[in-house]
Amino acid sequence: MADESKFSAFIFGFGIGLAVGVLFAPKSGRETREYIRAKADEGREYLKRRGEELKESAEELIERGKEAVSRQRETLAAAVEAGKQAYRDALAGRSAEKEAGAES
Repeated sequence: MADESKFSAFIFGFGIGLAVGVLFAPKSGRETREYIRAKADEGREYLKRRGEELKESAEELIERGKEAVSRQRETLAAAVEAGKQAYRDALAGRSAEKEAGAES
């Protein structure tokens, strides 16, 4: 959320700075156009770099999410297996009690 705010502020500031620069440019038209083109290229490179950073960050978050789901799946499978084993043990215990009671 803070990154979006910083990005919006950057774009807004870039636009305002560009407008003020054009209005008060002490250079000729050609020099001003070259300056604007250079700044636009800088902005494009910034956006490209920032996009790559966001992509890498998203990929990292996705990977961490997959790992968390995998751990939870393993934990759940172990809990289910422990429950099954406890049920089998309880049934075996009842059977042994019944057999002991029948032999008496």
